[in-house]
Amino acid sequence: MTHHLSRRIESIEESATLAMASKAREYKAKGIDVINLSLGEPDFKTPAHICEAAKKAIDEGKYFAYPPVAGYQDLREAIAAKYQKENRVPYRAENIVVSNGAKQSIANVIFALINPGDEVIVFSPYWVSYDAIIRLAEGTPVIVSGTLENDFKVSAKQLEQAITPKTKAVIFSSPCNPTGSVFSRAELQAIADVVLHHPNLLVIADEIYEHINFTGDQTSIGSLPGMFERTITVNGFAKGYAMTGWRVGYIGAPKWIADGAIKMQGQLTSANCSIAQRAALAAIAGDITPTQKMVDEYRKRRELVYKLLKEIPGVKANYPQGAFYFFPDISHFIGKSDGSYTIQNGDDLCLYLLDKAHVSLVPGGAFGDPNCIRISYAASEKDLVEALRRLKEVLAGLKQADHAIVG
Repeated sequence: MTHHLSRRIESIEESATLAMASKAREYKAKGIDVINLSLGEPDFKTPAHICEAAKKAIDEGKYFAYPPVAGYQDLREAIAAKYQKENRVPYRAENIVVSNGAKQSIANVIFALINPGDEVIVFSPYWVSYDAIIRLAEGTPVIVSGTLENDFKVSAKQLEQAITPKTKAVIFSSPCNPTGSVFSRAELQAIADVVLHHPNLLVIADEIYEHINFTGDQTSIGSLPGMFERTITVNGFAKGYAMTGWRVGYIGAPKWIADGAIKMQGQLTSANCSIAQRAALAAIAGDITPTQKMVDEYRKRRELVYKLLKEIPGVKANYPQGAFYFFPDISHFIGKSDGSYTIQNGDDLCLYLLDKAHVSLVPGGAFGDPNCIRISYAASEKDLVEALRRLKEVLAGLKQADHAIVG
């Protein structure tokens, strides 16, 4: 029997973040002391009041039937109220769809909107799954890149130049994974002005890191004049509430798009876990103090890692304004060698650093920039200091290649 997977599956790659985390686990299983800075996962425990809400829901015995596909009504109402109060976007419960993580939320939207050949403009660097999900839907990702000098942010002018008659949507995150960049209100207004000049263009705004924002200004593009009907806002509980394993994400969108996402989800997974939804309700309606404490810790870690990165010759990094990542440019090391192995690209460098420094990172090519690597600082200060010490030591051993064996 000949085995053939579908062309759509053959055309996409394994998630780079999950692949590097898997390699790190392999090294750890061999007894090697690996510091894993590859996954975008908070290292904090889910706050106690959220866990207690889940326990209470189990003990009450009322949440064992299938929930509504779009999520429980009270949770959707609480999310809508949050948007109205905090983000100034007038969503109602009918605009909210709760899913199994923000990744499914994005997939629901893309599959509900994109036809074969439709173009989706992707601001780069981008979260690894945007490109793959668009291609799975048989759309065409159009990559528009920001630069380190501009804090990796794509300009409104670049957006305008990338729009064609086939453009259906534009997708970006703010705060950004992997760069930590945050679009200001003025920058988002300039993007909105471009979008509003194109009657059929939609915006998919990924705001999963909204709580981890060090600027003091989290603007939702859907709140800007004329943008409510043109914006799908993606969010979830994983990052801001340390609830990655609970798998609760959601969108706020015009009703016709929300209805399409519900239809898609109904055929794929049906509703999100009932108990996880009760925990999510406690998170969004409850005390925000634990989140604020986590953000304070991330801020301190940002300062620490930024200082240590500046001490590594050849590494160039921006100063991230949100999320918990650095995305340093490592092009200085391309073509360098330790005498037996030559670094050809960011993938090579990450594998080399995992092997020699025992630090797990993610190559930037997966995020749209092969000259960079992603470092997550969702780790203890002790691990961060040791990881950066190891990186500095190993990188110092790379010199200009001569007759080295190419890795």
